[in-house]
Amino acid sequence: MSNCLRISLAQLNLMVGDVPANTAKIISTIERARLDHHSDLVVFQELSLCGYPPEDLLFHSGMSNRVADAINKIKQASSGIAIVIGYPEYSEDKIYNSAMWIEDGEIKGNYRKRCLPNYGVFDERRYFSIGNEALVLTAKGVPLGITICEDIWESIDAAQDAVRNGAKLILSINGSPFQLNKQKEREELLASRSLDLGVPILYQNMVGGQDELIFDGGSCVVNQSGEILLRAPAFDESIIFADFNIIKDSSIQALPGEITPLLNASQNIYKAIVSAVRDYVTKNGFEGVVLGLSGGIDSALVLTIAVDALGADAVKAIMMPYLYTSENSIQDAQMQANLLNVEFSLLPIDEMVKASNQILNDVFDGLPLDKTEENIQARCRGILLMAISNKTGRMLLTTGNKSEMAVGYATLYGDMAGGFAPIKDCSKTLVYELARYRNSISEAIPQRVIDREPSAELRPNQKDSDSLPPYEVLDPILDALMIEDLSVDEIASRGFDHNVVGAILDMVRRNEYKRRQSTPGVRISDRAFGRDWRYPITSGYGRSK
Repeated sequence: MSNCLRISLAQLNLMVGDVPANTAKIISTIERARLDHHSDLVVFQELSLCGYPPEDLLFHSGMSNRVADAINKIKQASSGIAIVIGYPEYSEDKIYNSAMWIEDGEIKGNYRKRCLPNYGVFDERRYFSIGNEALVLTAKGVPLGITICEDIWESIDAAQDAVRNGAKLILSINGSPFQLNKQKEREELLASRSLDLGVPILYQNMVGGQDELIFDGGSCVVNQSGEILLRAPAFDESIIFADFNIIKDSSIQALPGEITPLLNASQNIYKAIVSAVRDYVTKNGFEGVVLGLSGGIDSALVLTIAVDALGADAVKAIMMPYLYTSENSIQDAQMQANLLNVEFSLLPIDEMVKASNQILNDVFDGLPLDKTEENIQARCRGILLMAISNKTGRMLLTTGNKSEMAVGYATLYGDMAGGFAPIKDCSKTLVYELARYRNSISEAIPQRVIDREPSAELRPNQKDSDSLPPYEVLDPILDALMIEDLSVDEIASRGFDHNVVGAILDMVRRNEYKRRQSTPGVRISDRAFGRDWRYPITSGYGRSK
C-alpha cells in the first residue's frame, strides 16, 4: 500500500515499575504491528516503559538504568518499522516526560512534554521539567507531529507549533484516567482541536488499573472535520490500526475504521470497577479475595464485582451474624453465595462479642450503652476477616460506599479494614443503580436485598435513616460539597434544609481522620476520597457559611 500510511495504536495494560516486563510486551506488540498489521508506525502510550503514573519510583537510582536498557532492546526490535513510545528521559539533573521516535535501530527524534498537569490526581511538576520544542518527523513521507496528553488538553499551542512545522497529522499519546463521561469529553475536545488545526488527530490511550486509578483506553482517530473515524474498545487491551491515504503535498486523508460503541453510564462504571479490582488483586500477587457478606446491598454488589473480576473460585464470602442480624440477612447472603457459586462460611460472633464486652466491664462500669458496643461488633468481624486474609493469602475487600465514607458511617478497624475498596467512590444511590444494572444482565443479587431498607444491624430495628437523611437527600448534598465545593448557604439555596446541610458538612469535616486511614479504592468520579481529596484533619473551619 504505497499510497497508504498505516499506524497501529497499541492500547496496552502495562505495570508501573516493571520495566523488563513492559519492554517484553512492547516488543511483542511491535512484532504484531509489523507482521500482522503490516504497519509503518506503531504508537505506544505515555510513559510506556515505566508505566503510568510512576510517582516517586522516578527518583530511584535504578530506574534510569532500566529505561536505558529497555530503549536499547526496542531499538533492536525496530527493523522495518517506526515506533513512538513514551518514557522518562533522564538528562543531567532533570527528568522529562518524553516520547521517542525509533526507526530501523536508530533514535530519530525526541519530544518533551510541554504542559505538565498539577491538579486533581496529577502531580507531574513534582517530577518533570518542562519541554519547549515541537517535534515533526516523517513516515512514508508524511510529516507527523507528536504531543503528550495534557499538551493537547490545556491549550492548542504545542499541536499548533507542530502544524506550523509542517505536520499533517498529530499523534497524541496519553495516560488519561477514567471518570464518568470522560470519553465524550475527550472526543468533543479532539473534534474542536482538529477543526482548529485543520489536520487529523490520532489519540492513543492506555488501559488497566493502577492503585486508585483506572484507565479506560478509548483510543481513536478524529479527522480534520471533527468526525470520529475509529474508536478502540473501552478498558480492553487492543492493537488496532488506522489507515491514511497519502495525497498530494504529503497531506493525508483519514480512512474510516471500526468504531466501538460508547458504553452507557452504568456499563462504564461497572466495567471500570471490575477492571480495577482485577488489576489491583492480580498485579499485587493475590490469588483471590475474601469479604464479609452481610446480606445488605453494599456487600452484595462487591461480591458480584469480585466474581465478575476474578471468577467464583477466587472469591470467599463470610457471613458473621450476631444477635441483631435478621434471618432475612442470613438467608439472602446464603442465597447470593449459592447463586454466584462462591465458597461461603457462616461464623457467628456472639461469643466473641460477649467476651470483648466482659473484658471491658470494669473499664465501662457506670457508663451507658452507646455506639461503642456497636463498634465492637464491627471490629470483631474485622478481626475474623483479617485473620482469614492472613491465613489464606486472599486480599480482604472492603464494602463501604462513598456516602458512608463521607459522613463517617463506618467503623475504623472494623468494616473499614481491608486491602481494596471497590465501591469507595460510589454513592449509595449509585450502588443501587449498579446493582439493578448488573441484575439486568443476569441474576446476581437477590431482589429482596435491593428492595429492603438498608440497615447496619448493630442494634435492634436499626435503619440507616435513624442516623442519616434519606440517601436521595444526602447524596446530592455530598456531591455539591465534594464536586462543586459549595458552601452550606449555597447548597441550602437549592432547597435543602439549612440545618441538615450544616450537620452533614460537619460530619464530613469530623471524619477526615477515618478516611485518612481507609483502604484505597477505585476512582470513578470527578473527585474521589484519596488522590484528589486533600482535606485537613485538624481545622477550625466553621459550618455556617
